[in-house]
Amino acid sequence: ILTTLKPFGSVSVESKMNNKAGSFFWNFRQFSTLVSTSRTMRLCRLGLCKPKIVHSNWNILNNFHNRMQSTDIIRYLFQDAFIFKSYVGFQTKGISTLTALRIERLLYAKRLFFDSKQSLVPVDKSDDELKKVNLNHEVSNEDVLTKETKPNRISSRKLSEECNSLSDVLDAFSKAPTFPSSNYFTAMWTIAKRLSDDQKRFEKRLMFSHPAFNQLCEHMMREAKIMQYKYLLFSLHAIVKLGIPQNTILVQTLLRVTQERINECDEICLSVLSTVLEAMEPCKNVHVLRTGFRILVDQQVWKIEDVFTLQVVMKCIGKDAPIALKRKLEMKALRELDRFSVLNSQHMFEVLAAMNHRSLILLDECSKVVLDNIHGCPLRIMINILQSCKDLQYHNLDLFKGLADYVAATFDIWKFRKVLFILILFENLGFRPVGLMDLFMKRIVEDPESLNMKNILSILHTYSSLNHVYKCQNKEQFVEVMASALTGYLHTISSENLLDAVYSFCLMNYFPLAPFNQLLQKDIISELLTSDDMKNAYKLHTLDTCLKLDDTVYLKDIALSLPQLPRELPPSHTNAKVAEVLSSLLGGEGHFSKDVHLPHNYHIDFEIRMDTNRNQVLPLSDVDTTSATDIQRVAVLCVSRSAYCLGSSHPRGFLAMKMRHLNAMGFHVILVNNWEMDKLEMEDAVTFLKTKIYSVEALRVAAVNVQSTQ
Repeated sequence: ILTTLKPFGSVSVESKMNNKAGSFFWNFRQFSTLVSTSRTMRLCRLGLCKPKIVHSNWNILNNFHNRMQSTDIIRYLFQDAFIFKSYVGFQTKGISTLTALRIERLLYAKRLFFDSKQSLVPVDKSDDELKKVNLNHEVSNEDVLTKETKPNRISSRKLSEECNSLSDVLDAFSKAPTFPSSNYFTAMWTIAKRLSDDQKRFEKRLMFSHPAFNQLCEHMMREAKIMQYKYLLFSLHAIVKLGIPQNTILVQTLLRVTQERINECDEICLSVLSTVLEAMEPCKNVHVLRTGFRILVDQQVWKIEDVFTLQVVMKCIGKDAPIALKRKLEMKALRELDRFSVLNSQHMFEVLAAMNHRSLILLDECSKVVLDNIHGCPLRIMINILQSCKDLQYHNLDLFKGLADYVAATFDIWKFRKVLFILILFENLGFRPVGLMDLFMKRIVEDPESLNMKNILSILHTYSSLNHVYKCQNKEQFVEVMASALTGYLHTISSENLLDAVYSFCLMNYFPLAPFNQLLQKDIISELLTSDDMKNAYKLHTLDTCLKLDDTVYLKDIALSLPQLPRELPPSHTNAKVAEVLSSLLGGEGHFSKDVHLPHNYHIDFEIRMDTNRNQVLPLSDVDTTSATDIQRVAVLCVSRSAYCLGSSHPRGFLAMKMRHLNAMGFHVILVNNWEMDKLEMEDAVTFLKTKIYSVEALRVAAVNVQSTQ
């Protein structure tokens, strides 16, 4: 740590000792508040001929927050850079210390580092007498230093090539430290990237315990204000990646210096700084630096020439950035659209998701490029694209079909778990890739040994959610294989995982005996109900409904004692247009009911009573006088797009199960799509619902009657 005392003027040592002694002791008293009396200061023979505090409990990596008060005082007292041009060594009460000359202008960086075995000025072997040195040197006199005292500068690339471990780099530093220290940190991070996880952990432990590591950290802190800005950023990135705690004095000091010098940031530095900010955890200094970064980007956005740099900057500004800045970056990206490579187009999805900005123009154009170059697209890229589309709620049916068809066409080269991961992402988007799911079902039937517990749960959830096994040729074989595989894990499966698996089977209208019998045990039901997760209660009620309404002969007699659930709330929309169309079509509100609650916690939007042939609507007042066998109950369900698989009229798992249960309760179910009704004029909407409600025979009779009257 830089602990320079208050500087003297450019006069002789004798004059300083006689006339300025008070200034020295004043500085010493100020600094003694930060350092215990047991600490001593000595001349460091390694590196910069710097003052070094020697004591038992000092560590450059001490917790930053625990030392914040002390470091703030040091920063206040010694906020400027001090270059040790010449010194005086003396002995006072057992404390060996140095005085340093303050230089108003920073020396050229290469003059800072000298051979570790040489001192700037020869020191007499006698430690008792005062060393007299002439301090009246000009800055230009630094050039009298011989070449032997200046070690050759070594690059980070050369270090990483010559060294095989992190300790080797530190050994090279301890032998002859050179400027800048960033080269050593960058070399260590380059080497660490080549190591396995176990090797990396072992090497990091050796790095922290290496004798030269603290010294390298001290060099880095002293050089931070004078090295080139890009090297400062390279160092900060390497330090964070090497696992040095972010709350240490070293990291926080580099963050502060990075903030102070942010105006030196050019296009290359913008890219590096973006990477640094992405790698760091939130804290006050990071927040301040990110704020300054956004201001800088706002000023320099039109000067950015490299597309990759632009995307890195866009990804870094964050989701909470001002919308004006997001739009400015979007316009810049649109200007550079002709220069986008295939990789840029593939990467753009992840970039927009990172800044939470849904630019349809950019997404549509990049989707075209992705589809045109789909062959050879890596799995990682496809995963990022699909995940980003989910985050941005971007549903491009052509893009999804193209990706699914590519995976299906190259199905044999894909591993089992990779295809499953793609299917999970498609399920998150609500997209049902029929061909790919059929191929995957076939592979499961042919090779059930590839299934493990995690795969079983994911497959059951995906296929039941998308309602894919409905009317599939391989349905029976598929569900039997899945049930058999699940049965093999019943002795190790958790209660919640078992409930999830059984719930998926319920959606698929399949009820394997062994999993159901284990789930329906009283102790497991009690464990699930005592959980704070209300989803467990809803799934158990669904299971109870399936036992009562579906064709489960061997489970009919099982009765579950479950707590009462709150009634299903009606949808947020009022379905006012559908109600108006029904009133116009049926002759008033007396012919239908709204927001009807049914047993088993089901809710329907409208209920109509008709004769069994669905030729005539019965007024609600006449229903009580009519036999139940002569009535056909019609349930009108107003559904949203999310109830269907994307781009189709295929109902998803829960809607399909609800329709099945309503049929078992004696209802004829009519689905009305909200988004379609909103587009129709009143006359067309009446015609649409008329064809849905009345049977084909009734419509034919009505058409004949209309023609006869004409």
